[in-house]
Amino acid sequence: FRDKMSRRIEDLITLKVDNISFRTVPDDLDVLFGKYGRIGDIYIPKDTRTGETRGFAFVRYYKKEDAEDALDEIDGRKFDGRELKVQFARNRKTERQEFDS
Repeated sequence: FRDKMSRRIEDLITLKVDNISFRTVPDDLDVLFGKYGRIGDIYIPKDTRTGETRGFAFVRYYKKEDAEDALDEIDGRKFDGRELKVQFARNRKTERQEFDS
């Protein structure tokens, strides 16, 4: 999305954002999360059959402190009529592969 080539995705700090609307696009999340620090990547998985988003996203920061600030401020906040649930992603190495395959 933003600075994809400047750093490996595995090195970024990843937040999982649940309960996004199906209308949400990466630019929407960039505006919402970008105020807390520099974002390296935003990924919204899509259903391979329908092409529709799956209702969650990954936002990757360069700095852990920025990710922590975003989590503290955005978790539980309403966005596009839905209450977002934000947490640190559990398995950073496989999250993109499992949704792209």
